[in-house]
Amino acid sequence: MSETNDADFLLSARGRSQELGAWVVGLAFDRSGACGFGLGDGTLRIAPPGGADWLTAEAHDGAVLSLVADAKDGFLTGGDDGRLVRTDAAGTVAEIAALGAMKWVEHVAAHESGLRAASVGKQLHLFDAKGDKLKALTHPTSVGGIAFDAKGKRVAASHYNGASLWFVAAKEDKPRVLEWKGSHAAIAFSPDGTHVVTAMQENALHGWRLADSQHMRMSGYPSKTRFLSFTARGRWLATSGADSVVIWPFFGGGPMGKAPTELAGGDGVLCSAVACHPQHEVVAAGFADGLVLIAEIASGKVVPVAPPGRGGISALGWNASGSVLAFGTEEGFAGVVDLSRR
Repeated sequence: MSETNDADFLLSARGRSQELGAWVVGLAFDRSGACGFGLGDGTLRIAPPGGADWLTAEAHDGAVLSLVADAKDGFLTGGDDGRLVRTDAAGTVAEIAALGAMKWVEHVAAHESGLRAASVGKQLHLFDAKGDKLKALTHPTSVGGIAFDAKGKRVAASHYNGASLWFVAAKEDKPRVLEWKGSHAAIAFSPDGTHVVTAMQENALHGWRLADSQHMRMSGYPSKTRFLSFTARGRWLATSGADSVVIWPFFGGGPMGKAPTELAGGDGVLCSAVACHPQHEVVAAGFADGLVLIAEIASGKVVPVAPPGRGGISALGWNASGSVLAFGTEEGFAGVVDLSRR
């Protein structure tokens, strides 16, 4: 890219970036504002808030498979070494659980109440704030994704032929099963806890309205959806998997019978990641060519953040206030961009 072109992108003016040398599997901001990048080489790279040097933590012997912000601060990761690990913002690593040497901790989740969840095969393991194991919940097939509701009272797990909803504090563990044939992976609760949506193997989404178990089918994707992200108030669901950012309305009885809104598409490049702003009806999107942009849902206005050319976007996320956006790529490039008003 030429210097003049580069000036059009926020990354050069307001960003910090690094070549990390391995696939960026996931990223998250912890409560201190540090951004953690989980890598395919088993390390966690941490970009502290401000301009301090990035840190490297040796989190896993193998690959990081999943990463989220931990309940209070720091980061929670699962690895193909069978371990659930907590790393603080200073890079100190502590094992929460060893769940089996030949087992993969494929999905992790955490809630600010202190709860942590990790899935290994058909089992979903729940841990408390101290790291003590609360229970293991068994599913009919391997878990494809996990999510807590906003209050941390329920945990949902997707699997073959549907999803299971569990009350975390139930005396007797009996799930509410949401059925729909096929293989279900990524899963999300709406912010108000009224809907659950999964991404399916068949290039479609499936949703359930929990009040009456009404099914919602959202199809027409050319590729698999890997990222689902609700806007802060839950009015819209943004998704990857098409050559635009596909956004479904979740108000006025939607999304049944309504066409989705499509933003920032048209050049045939697949949208590979989405992340809704934590406060405003704005969505960040990453594409398979490395382009990162932000789009306002109401107006459709698009602002580019980083140019194509550094590998497909594999991780994307905002800090808690929505002033900083981070992204990572399949080729190991990572960027953190300050979008706050100056």
